[in-house]
Amino acid sequence: MSTTDKASAEAQHPPADEPSDRPGTDRADSDSDSAEAAAGAQLSTAPAEDGPGPAGIGVLGWTRWMWRQLTSMRVALILLFLLSLGSIPGSLVPQNQVDELKVADWKRDHAFWVPVAEKLQLFDVYSSVWFSAIYLLLFVSLIGCIVPRTWQFVGQLKGRPPGAPRRLDRMPAYATWRTETAPEQVLAHARTLLGRGRFRTESGKGSVAAEKGYLREAGNLVFHLSLIVMLVAFAWGQLFKSEGGKLVLRGSGFANTLTQYDDFKSGSFFSTDDLPPFSFTLDDFSASYEESGPQKGTARDFTAYVTFHKGADGAPQKREIQVNKPLEVDGAKVYLLGHGYAPVISVTDPSGKVVYKDAVPMLPFDGNLSSSGAVKVTDGYRNKDGVKEQLGFNALFVPTFAGAGQGTMLSQFPDLKFPVLALSAYHGSLGVDSGLPQNVYRLNTAKLQEFKDADGQLLKKRMLVGETMELPDGAGTVKFEGIERWATFSVTAQPGSGLALGGAVAAIGGLAASLFIQRRRIWVRAVPGPDGTTVVEMAGLGRSESARLPEELGQLAAALHEQAPTAPERPVTETVEGERG
Repeated sequence: MSTTDKASAEAQHPPADEPSDRPGTDRADSDSDSAEAAAGAQLSTAPAEDGPGPAGIGVLGWTRWMWRQLTSMRVALILLFLLSLGSIPGSLVPQNQVDELKVADWKRDHAFWVPVAEKLQLFDVYSSVWFSAIYLLLFVSLIGCIVPRTWQFVGQLKGRPPGAPRRLDRMPAYATWRTETAPEQVLAHARTLLGRGRFRTESGKGSVAAEKGYLREAGNLVFHLSLIVMLVAFAWGQLFKSEGGKLVLRGSGFANTLTQYDDFKSGSFFSTDDLPPFSFTLDDFSASYEESGPQKGTARDFTAYVTFHKGADGAPQKREIQVNKPLEVDGAKVYLLGHGYAPVISVTDPSGKVVYKDAVPMLPFDGNLSSSGAVKVTDGYRNKDGVKEQLGFNALFVPTFAGAGQGTMLSQFPDLKFPVLALSAYHGSLGVDSGLPQNVYRLNTAKLQEFKDADGQLLKKRMLVGETMELPDGAGTVKFEGIERWATFSVTAQPGSGLALGGAVAAIGGLAASLFIQRRRIWVRAVPGPDGTTVVEMAGLGRSESARLPEELGQLAAALHEQAPTAPERPVTETVEGERG
């Protein structure tokens, strides 16, 4: 048995000036080339590429040419690349749908670029005209590419492997030998062998054709269909999504209504009726940290313990919410995002009446939960002259203070080891009556006056729990009553996330199939030879050159050779006498 690998172009198409002593050789080679072309046809469902110009004359021709360009794989890849590029400014520039405060800060810090950014819609990238145009063109391109390829692939599944070409020795992989086994038996063994290898077989006159690797094209189609599914999921999620944040003090509750949120964002087609009815109360919050070693202060566990009610009349249920372990309710998920401390502060007026007492959430600004905030007394306070005023206090809170003279007001550990609250006091107008929104964690001192200490400086004081700060001239007192905890929750509903995940998994599977499965055809021919033996030929052809094809053909040839072994060599005299006879 001899096996020849003919992967080169010369082996597939011999030189045109090669001499031949056979009459009609040119015609025979032409017929052979046609047979080879037919044998290699339909190994792919890829559409034929158009020429450089339109496929006709006039408007109709230009329209057909533009449609074919739009639905070509080349244009689809270009649009995918443009979509990826278009997402970059959405990641670098703050978006209105995500955080309007960050957008305002960006505009203030980059005033020169604001007109350009607004014209290019860089603050609303994912709803901009240009991003939507790329998105829709990609959607149309994928559909226009997939539909014809799908029907073509279905036709291939219904078809049968093409018959063997006349010149099998011109295939990329080829093997031949002579055997004493009858041609019919050789072909029967070949059909059985190829059937075991899950080849689709078709018998012809003196030959067997087999084909395998249809899942390659199936994987290709699945990959592109999955891209469409992901695009649909992305659009669905953007149009119907909702996301809101809420800071909840320990002992307080939250109901899933629009007015309860601190901030809320939603898609264009979202309706408040889509909010699932539920509520919960934050019963307790626990946090643990590394106490020593190089990871000292690193969080080990955060857990929010809540009493959950589903619907208006739902029975109370005890639940735990942890980071990456949200509470799921009718398609919405309640995530635990962060936590911090809320010093409890009381304020009395000159008469000794308590006009304010509340837990004031402080926002952390470092990993050890050093926090800042503002205390605003808007109503109920009158100064010693009986005039209504508003009070404001800038606040810094550290759960573990280093100690006086040990550096700045920064925490040394995130847990409550040595809590200290620092206040600076103002009086006058907080500006809340103007109707303009304010940041509850910042104090606007534009219309406020400073309380002065004995040295004429801004009144400041660091306090431990239970200590009091006296306001000058009998204006009242401020007391650090205690410490509460708070936790922030995000309630999100992303209706297309499951569909997007399924599309991504299917896309990976389809891409793997299209990359690793090889579409190939095998032919076996067995015909009587001039010396009375059977001439067996085997050849293979793949969609692309692959080292696996000759190897696979060699394995099949070896298996068939066991059933139809090589005929023994005959003496030369016997062969000559046979030819004379």
